[in-house]
Amino acid sequence: MPGHRDSPTDAEDDGERHEDALLAVRAGEGDEEAFEILVRRHGPGLLQLATRLLGNRTEAEDAVQDAFVSAWRKLPEFRGESAFGTWMYRIVTNRCLNVLRGRRPVAALDAVPEPAAPEHQASPARVAEAHAAVEALSQAMAVLSPEQRVCWVLRELNGLPYEAVADMVGISQEAVRGRVFRARRQLTEAMVAWQ
Repeated sequence: MPGHRDSPTDAEDDGERHEDALLAVRAGEGDEEAFEILVRRHGPGLLQLATRLLGNRTEAEDAVQDAFVSAWRKLPEFRGESAFGTWMYRIVTNRCLNVLRGRRPVAALDAVPEPAAPEHQASPARVAEAHAAVEALSQAMAVLSPEQRVCWVLRELNGLPYEAVADMVGISQEAVRGRVFRARRQLTEAMVAWQ
């Protein structure tokens, strides 16, 4: 059985894509084993995506599980116009967007504390500084709008082309470019003390 991919746009073997399409048809007819194969094949990549989008493993697991439940119900309607993996990416992305939109902002950008000056002599201090930098980035990402965060993660962390992000989020490529640009600018401003 092939391993999971990080994104649906990675080079997919035509045979695997065809196999996914057949499995999706069988699953749509009620074949639970076929659906289980699809879950095992695509679950790890989808969980990685959801974890990146939500920043919380438990919420990510819930979002992916909800997405697969939704997909199971909607499989009879799946026409195969896109690859099964792409279809699932879209469902997971939408689930994560709903979770992000439901959150209250964690902190304003000006509330993110400025890091202390680095102490490069002591290894524990460097470890603490690295941890603080990761925490600062996490806080900065938390104040991005859900739409900016999703577009930025799909583009910058998952390496998807603008066209694929636009398709998954359901907006134009220009809108994706604008959201990614604004997210980059906001994150750069929030992380200026770490540069």
